[in-house]
Amino acid sequence: MTSDEKFAATDDSHAGGARAAVRRLVEHHLFERAILTVICLNAATLGLETSDAAMAAAGPLILGFDRVALAIYVVELALKMYACRADFFRSGWSLFDLAIVGIALLPTQGGLAVLRALRILRALRLVSGVSSMRKVVHGLLQAIPGMSSIIALLGLVFYVASVIATKLFQGAFPEWFGSIGASAYSLFQIMTLESWSMGIVRPVMEVFPYAWIFFVAFILLTSFTVLNLFIAVIVTAMQTQHESEMREAQTSAQGERSRMLEEIAALRADVARLLERLPDVPPPR
Repeated sequence: MTSDEKFAATDDSHAGGARAAVRRLVEHHLFERAILTVICLNAATLGLETSDAAMAAAGPLILGFDRVALAIYVVELALKMYACRADFFRSGWSLFDLAIVGIALLPTQGGLAVLRALRILRALRLVSGVSSMRKVVHGLLQAIPGMSSIIALLGLVFYVASVIATKLFQGAFPEWFGSIGASAYSLFQIMTLESWSMGIVRPVMEVFPYAWIFFVAFILLTSFTVLNLFIAVIVTAMQTQHESEMREAQTSAQGERSRMLEEIAALRADVARLLERLPDVPPPR
């Protein structure tokens, strides 16, 4: 090996050691807690920016802390990129954090002034920083395939009910049921049970006494059946994820136990061989 190759290998060794040290830093629980604290404080200051009294009393301090928090986020992501290299971009949560911080770095003048309001999205970094929140999000993502079928079913029910409601009530109540779009919005209000009885159904029943049959059937089919299917799918997905994590933890514990037993067996074999090599000592008289 030439001197240049030795120098390059030494540099790679130093870089690998520094990268490992940085990775231990960013994965340390104290570092993670510090970042979470900054996120919480920054979320609070972004909320205070909407208060004229707070900005009049401590406006420069609030804006200054916002800049400091943004600088901390940038340094944190830079350290994680250095420590993880390509693995950083393979993590969905890392890309999520990168996108949120990237939005905050965009200019907020002119046509992009609306991006200033999007700075509050930084508070969503709590999701990637708190493991329990990540589990909830994973559960929701796993429930999407099952939820898509339920959404399609709900859309079909809404379309059929909207056509029926428009045909039945369009002439007497054009404001609520004058078109399929207006009927769908009115039925959505009824599905959420927001002022559905006194606000819509009872006035309709004054003209159409038997309209309650349609509306009660619609509520039973949507609010009490289809929407509960959403909850069932989400709960099932989260339960499946929890069971998967439990199995992984048990597998890891069993692997650790097997490794410890193998090490104990190897140690006992070494002790036995060592005892065989010791000279025989005569018993005491």
